[in-house]
Amino acid sequence: MADHSVFRITKELSEIQKNPDLSLAVACRDIDVRNVKALIIGPHETPYEFGFFEFAFKFNRDYPRKSPQVTATTTNGGRCRFNPNIYANGRVCLSILGTWRGERGEEWSAAQGLESILLSIQSLMSSNPYENEPGFEDANEQSDKKNQKEYVQKIRHETLRISVIQRLEEYLGIGVDGQVTPAVANKEEYDLDMDVVEDESTVPFEPFKDLCKRRFLWYYDSYLISVQKGKEEVKDGQTFSRMPFEGASNTMEGKFNYTELERRLRNIKKALDEETDGWAAEGLAAKANEGTVAVNLQRQYEQVVESFKRSGIPHNLELVDENPFVWIMTYFGKPMTNLDGGLFKLRFFFSPRFPEEQPRIRFETRLFHHRISADGTPCYFSPVNRREDVKSHIEAVIEALEEDSPPYDPRTLVNPEAFKLFWGTAEDRKMYNRRLRRSVNQSLE
Repeated sequence: MADHSVFRITKELSEIQKNPDLSLAVACRDIDVRNVKALIIGPHETPYEFGFFEFAFKFNRDYPRKSPQVTATTTNGGRCRFNPNIYANGRVCLSILGTWRGERGEEWSAAQGLESILLSIQSLMSSNPYENEPGFEDANEQSDKKNQKEYVQKIRHETLRISVIQRLEEYLGIGVDGQVTPAVANKEEYDLDMDVVEDESTVPFEPFKDLCKRRFLWYYDSYLISVQKGKEEVKDGQTFSRMPFEGASNTMEGKFNYTELERRLRNIKKALDEETDGWAAEGLAAKANEGTVAVNLQRQYEQVVESFKRSGIPHNLELVDENPFVWIMTYFGKPMTNLDGGLFKLRFFFSPRFPEEQPRIRFETRLFHHRISADGTPCYFSPVNRREDVKSHIEAVIEALEEDSPPYDPRTLVNPEAFKLFWGTAEDRKMYNRRLRRSVNQSLE
């Protein structure tokens, strides 16, 4: 039984990790598959939009005959209840987990698994989470509508403050004053020539650190739009309204302060950009030491250049200051498309901890495109099984640029203005194409 449960958990983890779902992520230590961390990225057009919500799964030996134990860990230290069904103490109330009474047929079965639980939790993160409260249908309609609106307002504020801002500040070592603490910022520096063996039990397990940093760069403009929306609806200093279902130790209390949230968001963006730029100097030091990552990236650079030559691909590639950690690519727009005739420079930044930290890419030439943020960060699907292969990253970026008929996917909303036009009316799409062509023409100036 024990071997079967471990096999089942391992299989489910692998399937989710191979799935290009941009809103779910799972991870565990190699030595402990029964304890799994999961990340749900809040759905678009909800107060949870693009928040980072973490959950801990504990699988017993009876799995899948019995459901795992699930605990929400994004709770601001047990002080924030993010949903009527997600308590401040981490309890997740779902019928399939046996933590809530459900209708017949809604209880756990061995046919369900990790992904079905994550999707069930994600479904709680709706545009009107107040509806998740039992007895909602019997509530007084007028006061009920007021409560629903106020509940959404405070969830939006705390999603930004706790799930996004606090998490990223902790990852980046940003203090209250907005300054990066050197000791924290440099804690990952180590001798790049040596394999450092550490006791896993003493090292904090933060598998989503790099993912959240990259996604923050994707969704930064959406976060600022949420701030703007919040500023229009509530005043700084206004106290959160308590909901009828919130108890003394199971509530979401606080005051609105969107001005402060905006300041902290901008500080995070600045720190992330500085961290990315700092990889160049770190990389030169690693190159001087002939570190394995430096040697690997140099070899990959030479292979990609050779591959471009052999296949006749016109894109040009060069290193900045002979540094294998910073690549510049000149992308030539694909003929017979809206990109035809364009000439765009992209800068690829690589971390000395690559591929643990994935590349960060910026378009240095402005391009109005629904998959490129205002600051030039492209949204592309990372190669799931080839994270260490730079050529796969380059191909994925180009594919995102040139895709003719992409499926509608709000998880790729990195340029709100372009995204809205691209997926709007026929007239909106014409406007999108005009602005795209204008930026292509300007790329040659």
